[in-house]
Amino acid sequence: MLRKLYYFLPPVARFWVRRLVYLPLDIFESLSGKRNPMVPPRGLIFTGSGDFEKQGQKMIRHLKDSTDLLPSHKILDIGSGIGRMAVALTGFLNSEGSYEGFDVVKKGVKWCQKNISSRYPNFQFQYIDLDNDLYKSSGASAEQFTFPYQEDQFDRILVISVFTHMLPKEVHQYLKEIYRVLQPGGQCLATFFILNNDSEALMEKNKHFHFPHDHGHYSLMSDRVKSANVAFEEDYLFSIVKEANLEIKHFFPGHWCGRNPKDCKDFQDILIFIKGS
Repeated sequence: MLRKLYYFLPPVARFWVRRLVYLPLDIFESLSGKRNPMVPPRGLIFTGSGDFEKQGQKMIRHLKDSTDLLPSHKILDIGSGIGRMAVALTGFLNSEGSYEGFDVVKKGVKWCQKNISSRYPNFQFQYIDLDNDLYKSSGASAEQFTFPYQEDQFDRILVISVFTHMLPKEVHQYLKEIYRVLQPGGQCLATFFILNNDSEALMEKNKHFHFPHDHGHYSLMSDRVKSANVAFEEDYLFSIVKEANLEIKHFFPGHWCGRNPKDCKDFQDILIFIKGS
């Protein structure tokens, strides 16, 4: 019910609601000096739940373990949000490594530029004016968006909780762009909600998190806010990954649908793509 009420609000109001809810705690942490200056106030965080630092560190561990991440690698963070992955990488990348991030939420990009880039010049962030009805009420279409980077520029790419808020044509375009900007042999870690026999059977018992609006090869949590949460049929998703000339190296199912969290790496499903050499 709370999620439905939240989605009923316009995008700007959703940000203000979170800001107001956490304002007393943010004021206390600011005055007491208990908040790490590399961690944004809770009311500004619009990406994911849980502990900001621990969640970022956990995902970077998955990237290290699954893709042999090196401190000298060049990393692209698609949907960089308010720096959750970037903060976790500041203590890992060396002076030869670099980080590029972009996001559709301007306040997140500005916070990262002020608080991360100012301390780590090899970490850069860009605001991209794209439409997404979860976060914005205007912007260009992501279906035709070309990443502002050169071909074969990155060793590793992160797409954390981004494809879970995008529709099929947008995802297809991003997969093609991921292939273009990855170096040969480069790898991408991306998260999804993937529908298959296993997840759908488990979801029947998990009424708190489900996708009731069936659109064929994808389903929505809300028809009012289409980008709120999006789940893809496994066969369809794997087919567009292949069409983008990417190879699936690993598939780690998440516990969003009701799996035992102890058996999963993360809440969302994780796919590791590789670009052939």
